[in-house]
Amino acid sequence: MILIGVTGIVGSGKTTVSAMLEKEGFKVIDLDRIAKEIAQQKKVIADIREAFGGSCVAGGEIDVKKVGWLVFRDKEAREKLESIMHPLIDAEMQSKVKKIEAEGTIIAIIDGPLIFEKGLDKDLQKTVVVSGKQETLRVRLKKRGMDEDDSDRRMAAQMSLEEKEARADYIIHNDGTMEDLEKEVGKLLKQIKEWEVELNAS
Repeated sequence: MILIGVTGIVGSGKTTVSAMLEKEGFKVIDLDRIAKEIAQQKKVIADIREAFGGSCVAGGEIDVKKVGWLVFRDKEAREKLESIMHPLIDAEMQSKVKKIEAEGTIIAIIDGPLIFEKGLDKDLQKTVVVSGKQETLRVRLKKRGMDEDDSDRRMAAQMSLEEKEARADYIIHNDGTMEDLEKEVGKLLKQIKEWEVELNAS
């Protein structure tokens, strides 16, 4: 099976690109979605409470905003959260990969923000970075209700787009309209077909 990673920093539009690929019939494993499901597990909630204090859990659920506020200001706190979450995310990802491979899927998409940071690209055949100008990303995040300081901290906490682009097999520039992005994804679909031929021949 051919695994293609789709990544980018916050606000770049990677999730939108993955949704478009899903509409085209590709199986998508969304690591952010997996993380949200894992964050509802009782053991994880207990571990978060122990690591960050009871104020980070409200009504028996993780206070995502409060935890986010902490980890994007403190590298040590972020690493602590990742040590709790990432082994579980990786295990669930591997489980989903095996399941869809057993179904006879030829190509699957792994959608995740930290594909390069966590070394997941080593297990992927190709990687796609969804990129954009920083000001464009800030505007998008502001529309989501995120202030500039918060968006800058989140961007700074991830590998830069420049470095991600340098490591990617394919780059989608997402600075225009939704129609522009659809055209970019159309080009990506042609590239994926070429990759399939290339990888099957090797």
